[in-house]
Amino acid sequence: MMTVVDAYKKMALLCSRREYCISDIQQKMSRWEMSQKDKTEVVSQLLADNFIDESRFAEAFVKDKFRFNKWGKNKIIYSLKQKRIADKIIFDALEWISNKDYRILIKELLEAKYKTQKSENNYIAKSKLLRFMTQRGFEYDLVNEAIDALFNKS
Repeated sequence: MMTVVDAYKKMALLCSRREYCISDIQQKMSRWEMSQKDKTEVVSQLLADNFIDESRFAEAFVKDKFRFNKWGKNKIIYSLKQKRIADKIIFDALEWISNKDYRILIKELLEAKYKTQKSENNYIAKSKLLRFMTQRGFEYDLVNEAIDALFNKS
């Protein structure tokens, strides 16, 4: 049986290494034999001591997924909603992504994927590119616009 103090120390150590959201911490503690009241107490204390901050987590999440995983806004929003982050916090964190950088990433991903296409038919190539980009979470209209620009250029 894990005590509140032990759970707090363990979670504080985890949170000092990287950002976590409340749902991540609750999920980690769900494996431990603790009452719900004790788990809530640990989370409250972590929030009070600033080990957990949903806004800070959301911003770090957005930066990482955009920079390193090259995800679009839709996929980022969906992932943050799964972690039960409030809509306002999500949209504030998304402000970090500039429209210019977003469009540049769309263009770069499309060009890289286009080079690997083996379709001789433009319609099939366009639909494959569109599917690839929407699975990565990019908005349909932005992707379609970039695909049209790519095909008009080539």
